[in-house]
Amino acid sequence: MNFKSVLVTGAAGFIGFHLSKRLLEADCHVTGIDNLNDYYDVSLKQARLEKLNSSSGFSFFKADLSDRAALEKIFKDTPFDVVVNLAAQAGVRYSLENPHAYVDSNLVGFVNLLECCRHNAAKHLVFASSSSVYGANTKMPFSVHHNVDHPVSLYAASKKANELMAHTYSHLYGLPCTGLRFFTVYGPWGRPDMALFLFTKAILEGKPIKVFNHGKMKRDFTYIDDIVEGVIRVMGKLPESNPEWTGDAPDPGTSYVPYKIYNIGNNQPVELMKFIEVIESALGKTAEKEFLDLQAGDVPATYADIDDLIKDVGFKPATPIETGIERFVSWYKNYYNISFG
Repeated sequence: MNFKSVLVTGAAGFIGFHLSKRLLEADCHVTGIDNLNDYYDVSLKQARLEKLNSSSGFSFFKADLSDRAALEKIFKDTPFDVVVNLAAQAGVRYSLENPHAYVDSNLVGFVNLLECCRHNAAKHLVFASSSSVYGANTKMPFSVHHNVDHPVSLYAASKKANELMAHTYSHLYGLPCTGLRFFTVYGPWGRPDMALFLFTKAILEGKPIKVFNHGKMKRDFTYIDDIVEGVIRVMGKLPESNPEWTGDAPDPGTSYVPYKIYNIGNNQPVELMKFIEVIESALGKTAEKEFLDLQAGDVPATYADIDDLIKDVGFKPATPIETGIERFVSWYKNYYNISFG
């Protein structure tokens, strides 16, 4: 790991926290940005920040990517080897309730970041995309070489837009850009709006869990440590232009400019009911289940083709859900001071 200075946006978020922590452990200086919004429990974000702030190599700025002046000042004051954009308004379902939050953060904020990278000669922009961009696609596993022009949520559309915007800046200004499509990330310090967190909390409180699409769902659950390892390996590999790329048969995953897209997923989709069984086993308690229809904007299955990730950076996520869920439950019990089992 040869990074001296890295900018991590969304540093108080789930993935941003874990990535920052790993970088700091490797004696990298990390500059973190986060707006600490109240999309979910702010105290959890602050607790993550407290851990990061204990390192002398961490600098933090409370700022929103949509605040162009604040972002420009941060870039002006500090040169970065790599910029990793993990800040975004997340969540498929919330995009149905508050679409403007996605425009402000995921579109306006991303343009501001691209402009700062351009004007400050950033060496590499690595940015979070999402498996949700596959939308109405049904061909499995999902490949970065598949067309993804049919998103089914505004969140997915905003992430697809990020990929297009990054490509434009790579074309116009030669900015090396790598997009990472994350597949259902879970683990300790996770987001309270995600299934594992919601299910664990409800089961422990004796409340029913909501099982959408009557349990007929599959997700490529990917443990946080695998995500971070993948991100770090990609950070160290500048994207290269694809000499075989042609406009007659365009490859969506590569380009004639320094631009690349990767999936980071476990490559082993798990049935939702199996996922619930593993949670029940880890908690030693059976869930009361409320079976519901598929929610608007959701997809019944995700499954990552990670051939390019393996070929280019030599890494394949491999943490089984039994291990990952056990670690999450242990963290949850400790964080919320709960005794059970």
